[in-house]
Amino acid sequence: MRWSKTVTVVGAHAEGEVGRVITGGVIDIPGKTMLEKMVYLNSEDDSIRRFTLFEPRGSAQMSVNLLLPPTRPEADAGFIVMQPDAAHSMSGSNAMCVATVLLETGMLPMREPETKVVLDTPAGLVDAVATCRDGKVEKVTLDLYPSFVEHLAHPLEVEGYGTLEVDVAYGGVYFAMVDAKAVGFAITPAEARDMVDLGMRITTAAKAQIEVAHPEIPALNAIGYTMFCGREAAPGGNLKGGTVIHPGRMDRSPCGTGTAARLAQLHARGELEVGQRVTQLSTIDSRFDAEIVGLTTVGNRPAVLPRISGRAWIYGLYQLGVDPSDPYPLGYTMSDTWGPGVAAE
Repeated sequence: MRWSKTVTVVGAHAEGEVGRVITGGVIDIPGKTMLEKMVYLNSEDDSIRRFTLFEPRGSAQMSVNLLLPPTRPEADAGFIVMQPDAAHSMSGSNAMCVATVLLETGMLPMREPETKVVLDTPAGLVDAVATCRDGKVEKVTLDLYPSFVEHLAHPLEVEGYGTLEVDVAYGGVYFAMVDAKAVGFAITPAEARDMVDLGMRITTAAKAQIEVAHPEIPALNAIGYTMFCGREAAPGGNLKGGTVIHPGRMDRSPCGTGTAARLAQLHARGELEVGQRVTQLSTIDSRFDAEIVGLTTVGNRPAVLPRISGRAWIYGLYQLGVDPSDPYPLGYTMSDTWGPGVAAE
């Protein structure tokens, strides 16, 4: 065997959503901050993203997290979420995977019953508290960035559907949030294909028709995903959330940044108070527990301070490589898996 490149990866998932973690083979990425490093990946050199996510080494149904030295002295580690379309500023489920991998592999020391890990991300610092017992991370609790609502009941024209209303909220990424019941969904696995079809059209329409402007981080001024929002049928039932992400699939977890955005949405609508705990279920009924722990402002916007808890598990160890004669050193995509309009790369 002869490889011209070797990357070590730990396989992990948080509540069903795959978030692999690169632990070796990449020393650093140019940039003074994590945000600059993310922009570099997206605008200058995305070869590590394509190498780890495109077929045959990766797939559309995952994220890969790039561990990097922190750029801020108060942080323990830095990471950037890489997904099939681009590198992104933050993901709650991926932060849970990263914290679990850092501690369970011994990259950072584990202290029981709790270990605090400060993560440096393109959107800012994230405090992660891991509940630990017998060498295992049993739960990761994230204090995420201030989350806020940008628009409530914004009309949107969606191709093939007509007009619907969306709320737009920021939880580390901007979400177009749709009442699932109003568009006929109960957020179940059997509806996944139909939710993806409509959700991708909603995202496309929202990007074109709705302006967003983060008061402090202009590089994040784009709607990233659509979340279908619902509740269990029983009185006082749990929240349900189905997030549609590129290239056209459902997030298997309840979506951490989406849950943060939903806390902001519910508070803005007068449906959730500070300190009130809720559980959000995913399409496969995995769960994140969440609460608003305080109020703040972002620029001139009222915002909430979200806290999200969930579980992650390590499921594999990998070394990814490329033979110099391999005709697909950075992989490829095809529309059968990656969605309509995707050209082979």
